[in-house]
Amino acid sequence: MIEYTATCLFGLESLLGEEIEALGYTRTQTMDGRISFTGDKMACARANINLRYAERVYVKLGSFPADSFDALFEGTKALPWEDWIGSEDQFPVAGHAIKSKLFSVPDCQKIIKKAVSVRLGNHYGLTRLPETGLFYKIEFFLFKDEASLMIDLSGVPLHKRGYRPETVAAPLRETLAAAMVKIARPRENVLLWDPFCGSGTIAIEAAMLMKNIAPGVNRRFSAEKYPHFPASLWQQAREEAMDNERETEFRAIATDIDPACVRIAEEAAARAGVEDCLSIYQMDMHDFADPGCRGTIVTNPPYGERLMTAEEVEALYRDMGKTFACVPNWQIYVITPHEKFPQLYGRRADKIRRLYNGMIPCSYYQFFKPAGEGKFRK
Repeated sequence: MIEYTATCLFGLESLLGEEIEALGYTRTQTMDGRISFTGDKMACARANINLRYAERVYVKLGSFPADSFDALFEGTKALPWEDWIGSEDQFPVAGHAIKSKLFSVPDCQKIIKKAVSVRLGNHYGLTRLPETGLFYKIEFFLFKDEASLMIDLSGVPLHKRGYRPETVAAPLRETLAAAMVKIARPRENVLLWDPFCGSGTIAIEAAMLMKNIAPGVNRRFSAEKYPHFPASLWQQAREEAMDNERETEFRAIATDIDPACVRIAEEAAARAGVEDCLSIYQMDMHDFADPGCRGTIVTNPPYGERLMTAEEVEALYRDMGKTFACVPNWQIYVITPHEKFPQLYGRRADKIRRLYNGMIPCSYYQFFKPAGEGKFRK
């Protein structure tokens, strides 16, 4: 069995763990932003192709105490790098250090690079490694003086599904959009609406989830070039994923005031293969009206840092509360870093979940009780 590690945005660990287990694999460790699990070689292909909330998948070479450079060097050199990296292969090193005595990332990179070079040089009988072959990116993670050494199996981050080559200002990461949708519990008989759709990511991820389209089924991964994972595994995993796709009556609406956003969203939906589930058109949020059905709003309104001033953002949030009052029984899900959003919106959130949009800490405000129950007193 192989030990793998999947990383994710902070706050998505529970969702990622659940989908790893749904693939049939066993979690061995869970910590902030990463989950380790065991599986066979097929797990590499299935995880990369199917995980909606992961940023990358790694093979884990090992962990060991590392409170000094000597310990980091010896621990790294003791790992079986030759089982993965050939005599001519490239192996750059990157990583992170958190709450550890060894806090200098460049110094750790140099020590690990040297230790791997010594191990490989001794194994292959070489004094100089050419590094002209396959590309194996080594990743280290130092946490509380414990080092974990891994090899990246994904290459391009998994949030880059391939349907969104062109983006808008302040785009929402696809993995976060997928998590927001999952938390909002999309259903076939409930309309989903994003009134600030940008490049359409939320609505597209919702449709992909409901159609059970694997997020990585149409893209490639670095591990596909590695001899450890033959092409037959990837072909089988992709065929499995496509066989699991389903028809759905689910419908979503994505609107934006900017016609350029509408065009980008339409093109992205077509590339993702979900245009049949979506209605995408230009509309000002203030023109939102009750469509006369059950519905859920899931949205990422402007934060203000790149698109609007702080005063304009606060005015927009007040207007959202007034405009969405026309659908008092709809559920509303809004992500923003603004800590006073509920007060500006005019309702107490029924639940707040801490999430991260990249490195930006945000709150995911959830309003799922009838609107009158959470009103602030004037």
